[in-house]
Amino acid sequence: MHQSPYNRTNMTYTYVEISSAKDTLREDFEKLQDKKQILKHDAIKQLFNKIKDKDIAERKTFGAEVNNLKNEVLQWVNEFGEQADQLPPIDVTAPFDVNIDANNLPKPLDPRYGTLHPITQEIGIISNIFERMGFEVIGSRELDDDYHMFTSLNFPEGHPARDDYDTFITTDGFIAPAHTSTMQNRLIAERKQQLESGQPIMVAVPDRVFRNEDLDVTHEHTFYQHEGVMIGKDITVGNLLATLKSFMSSYFKEDLKAKIQPFYFPFTEPSFEFVLQRPKNLRKSESEADMWLELLGCGMIHPNVLKMAGIDSTKYNGFAWGGGIDRLIMMKYGIEDVRHFESGKLDFLRQFK
Repeated sequence: MHQSPYNRTNMTYTYVEISSAKDTLREDFEKLQDKKQILKHDAIKQLFNKIKDKDIAERKTFGAEVNNLKNEVLQWVNEFGEQADQLPPIDVTAPFDVNIDANNLPKPLDPRYGTLHPITQEIGIISNIFERMGFEVIGSRELDDDYHMFTSLNFPEGHPARDDYDTFITTDGFIAPAHTSTMQNRLIAERKQQLESGQPIMVAVPDRVFRNEDLDVTHEHTFYQHEGVMIGKDITVGNLLATLKSFMSSYFKEDLKAKIQPFYFPFTEPSFEFVLQRPKNLRKSESEADMWLELLGCGMIHPNVLKMAGIDSTKYNGFAWGGGIDRLIMMKYGIEDVRHFESGKLDFLRQFK
């Protein structure tokens, strides 16, 4: 425990205003976090300003006492700093404050007040489904380069996604991935030996992505995607449709119909939008218009993408997909505003225990 520095130095002063100022400085010194700020105290400034108002005969003695007070206050600051330097260091890597009395350790937080974030919970469920389907599940990156983000995925020069209007780009040219497809070139190239041994490449990537979006009920600048690829011999669109339909039915615990419709992506050819029958909790009617929901993008991997990963596109082919995890969770639980996930509102989070 610190001893008050002014207890060590207790000078007396003949002038009442200096003694009064010292009492004020003592009191305020104890309250300050940054003790050096006491040297800028108004009480000291006011005493120096009074010197010129004193009689000529008195200025010397009054000025000397003001200087003595300032030096005394400076000594408080220096002595306090010396004592602070002598405190035992705190082990910041310890699970709790090692300076706390061993008989008065903090109690662990009641587990009823803590839970995994709903997105973390659902990523676990999504990963488990894909693993049971035979996919390897890996994480993505939160910083990448232009080649893996765009070039290796057959994005042409001048594509709008390459502009910082849509994408977060650092001054060094690094990119906060706008899709988990940024992993595609790496994971294919690293596993191409599997193809030569007769094993298909099957990888799913659920992780966080970033886009320069205006926030509203359906858009966030930070959100989550699930990306996946399957590459082998004689892979068909039928395999793609069956894989996604099986996943969606498992996730929503309901046998849902699915279909695809033509679309365009630079990294797949042909490309499709995957359209899913709405789960029962989302249907407002049984009309055809209300029955279907465009859910994610997918297609057969473009030969150029395979070639840039070192895969012979004349021998092997495959499919890829990418979709939003936040949207799946919103559909599953009837959540109307995506901003709830990042709000930190306990009344929202406690519903997912």
